Amino acid sequence: MHIVSTIGALPASIPSPPAEWASISLGPLTLYTYALCILAGIVLALLLTVARWKRYGGNPDVIWDVSIWAIPFGILGGRLYHVVSSPDAYFGPDGDLSRIPRIWEGGLGIWGAIALGAVGAWIGCRRSGVRLSAFADAAAPGILLAQAVGRLGNWFNQELFGSPTTLPWGLEIDPENQNFPDGLPVDTLFHPTFLYELLWNLAGVALLLLLDKRFGLRGGMMFWAYAAFYTAGRVWIEALRIDDAELVTFFGVTQRLNVWTSILVLVGAIAVLVYLGMKRKGADAPSLYLPGREPVPGTADADGEAHLTDTGETKSTTRGNLVETNGSQENLPEKEASSEKPRDKDSHP
Repeated sequence: MHIVSTIGALPASIPSPPAEWASISLGPLTLYTYALCILAGIVLALLLTVARWKRYGGNPDVIWDVSIWAIPFGILGGRLYHVVSSPDAYFGPDGDLSRIPRIWEGGLGIWGAIALGAVGAWIGCRRSGVRLSAFADAAAPGILLAQAVGRLGNWFNQELFGSPTTLPWGLEIDPENQNFPDGLPVDTLFHPTFLYELLWNLAGVALLLLLDKRFGLRGGMMFWAYAAFYTAGRVWIEALRIDDAELVTFFGVTQRLNVWTSILVLVGAIAVLVYLGMKRKGADAPSLYLPGREPVPGTADADGEAHLTDTGETKSTTRGNLVETNGSQENLPEKEASSEKPRDKDSHP
């Protein structure tokens, strides 16, 4: 009887945070909870990626070097995609162009973040001498973890919820909030799509790590496994949402742009994953490094990290503990540069 009464006392809905929790004022400085959630997700993703890269046998400093390029590009791409996929808030009759740079109000599209973030990662990988596919494999579970944590920001902003529901985990939205749909009773509950995606993503992190431990997914396979898993969930979660979005009609079916994008990426990810699996069957794990940028055997710095050598015709540079050399004697250690013995006593016919 006590258990029954306890269950009956549990709330039959999920409350949203008070509006004042959406930001924190520290004197003249205002910190937005949405931005803090995004930042926390990025930090956790970096820590997980560094740990995985070290397990691959790579220099962990590379992850920070690549991320300096990938993260800003990803944030920019995510914002641009959101603006394009939800244009009414910015270009519509009641739109406000000044809202475009106000990321703290919410609105980062994952597809734009991945696409432009990959461009930034490619630049960072080229500069660091590592393969983009290797970096993507190491980062994939961390990306999904960052997405899970970032979804908490939608909860604080009371945004991106789903259609009305009578389920016991329905989400409460403040009727005074600008995101509350017009014409609905004030006690209407909504699908907590932020929570659905958060849980889906956390399950995906666990699954990806398990698959990697069991099969050692490399050569880009881990990244495409991430893309397939995430989009499989995003299709049905996105279909529940009722916020304004660009609608697209294919074959007589009208759906949100993100639904069609998720389906397209899902099909493409499965196809690439199958292709890479067949291509790699029986082959050794690919190198982490670009051709000609592999660590020099027997050389390491004070921390025990191997140096990289660039065999191209470029000037010698040093970045962190990554060394690039054009192969000329002036850039070699003194003993190597003077390895040839004097030939003063050589006889000539």
